[in-house]
Amino acid sequence: MASPSASSSPPDETTFLLPIPESPLSKQSPYSRPHGHSHSRSDSHSHSHSRPYWLRSVCSDHALWLSEASLQIKAAIPVILAYTLQNSLQTVSVLVVGRLSAEALATAAFSYMFAMSTAWLVALGGTTALDTLASSSFTAAAAGTADRSGLGVLLQRGLVVLSGFYALVALLWWHSETVFRWLGQEEFICVQSAAFLRCLIPGGLGYVWFESLKKYLQAQAIYRPGTYVLLVTSPLNALLNYLFIHRLGFGLYGAPIATGISYWLSFLLLAAYATFVRGSECWGGLDLRRACSHTAPFARLALLGVMHVGTEWWAFEIVALASGRLGTVPLAAQSVIMTADQVINTVPFGLGVAVSSRLGNLLGSRDHVGAKRAAHTGAMLSVAAGAVILAALMASRHTFGRLFNDDERVIRLVADVMPHVALFQIADGLNGSCGGALRGMGRQWVGAVINMLSYYCGALPAGIFLAFHGWGLVGLWVGQCVALYLVGVFEWVIVGMSNWEQEVANAMQRLEDGGVSNIAQDAAV
Repeated sequence: MASPSASSSPPDETTFLLPIPESPLSKQSPYSRPHGHSHSRSDSHSHSHSRPYWLRSVCSDHALWLSEASLQIKAAIPVILAYTLQNSLQTVSVLVVGRLSAEALATAAFSYMFAMSTAWLVALGGTTALDTLASSSFTAAAAGTADRSGLGVLLQRGLVVLSGFYALVALLWWHSETVFRWLGQEEFICVQSAAFLRCLIPGGLGYVWFESLKKYLQAQAIYRPGTYVLLVTSPLNALLNYLFIHRLGFGLYGAPIATGISYWLSFLLLAAYATFVRGSECWGGLDLRRACSHTAPFARLALLGVMHVGTEWWAFEIVALASGRLGTVPLAAQSVIMTADQVINTVPFGLGVAVSSRLGNLLGSRDHVGAKRAAHTGAMLSVAAGAVILAALMASRHTFGRLFNDDERVIRLVADVMPHVALFQIADGLNGSCGGALRGMGRQWVGAVINMLSYYCGALPAGIFLAFHGWGLVGLWVGQCVALYLVGVFEWVIVGMSNWEQEVANAMQRLEDGGVSNIAQDAAV
């Protein structure tokens, strides 16, 4: 925990949650004299040429914005690295399986795609409820308006609720063979992917718990341990996949077993870090009675978080399925573009997570001015990052495809589509940061509604229409580009129009509804 005299100690990760102190210059009276013991002519001459008050105020505000940007960048970098490493667990597994046969490669890729569209949404979307509640609870506890152990209770409640969500997904996986036949997949995909997912069921719960524990630490502005853990488990995952698939004779089904073990190892190592190194101060011990109470508000936020994240992911999966009907070359080009986009997307997604935690911390500390500044700083950082990515993609558009394929037709098609992929990077950045701001405010439903309207009520159907009326793969990505700009702009406008004093009140009310607030007790006293 940060000491009361935080200003006298060097900053570290835990100071990220603290409101940025106002500069003394901004509080100084415009009529105050500079301190000194004499008022000589030189002193008065110096004073007459000092900067006017309004200029000092502007400089002070500028410093606050720069400080906020620095905090968010420091928070976002380890989060981005962690999600990149997390995605690599599946990528490495697919690469190792690919040495068995083309059918095994197709089965593993399809199975992990289905897992991403179902169970991993519980992990990455459902845990946004912790982004909203846990981050506010932590700073509210520091201010004395929430129970100190409430953060640990929220983690336990999250594990209970999200495990229930995951049980429903596991049931779907167990009977997925019927679902795949209904989707018109080839017979070997239907049979082998269903078996693959059944083997992944135990390990998938480890993914959900690992992500929940990361959110618990991030709420305390502890961002790096997830990266540390994945730096250990990523190479172990490659080794385990090789052993289970090629040495122990499990073949294709060794991949989900090995990857599932890696997820549980990640969770256990992160739990060990939180217990023995840093992060246990707000645990408070196992309390299933409190964890299993007030579950409805948490479940509502978690479900809306799944919808917020899922409505975007499902749109990209629909594009992937539609590209398969355009022919072999468009499908190959789509695979190249989607592989690149999954890596690039970790940047806005990671920044959104950092913004969400930061905003929740500031709302919990009742700093509505700081919360507003944090939201707009995140938006500006995301636009800047998107512009850099846009420039990099445009500069490499004619050679990018060669990293994945030697077919000149695929390379040319990737070059044709790449301008549209590059163009939406700015919008995707806004989507990530402003979506994170909405999650920090507990307004996941707003993001879900905007996604539904932007993707499914206009841009996505238009893109599919264009694709099958002469535009091909370019048409699909034109639709995605339009959708992302609609989402990004609408979310930025809504965040910008927010009543931040009301958002502070809403955050306090959510903590009270969740049974972790001291406000009601204080009022009674």
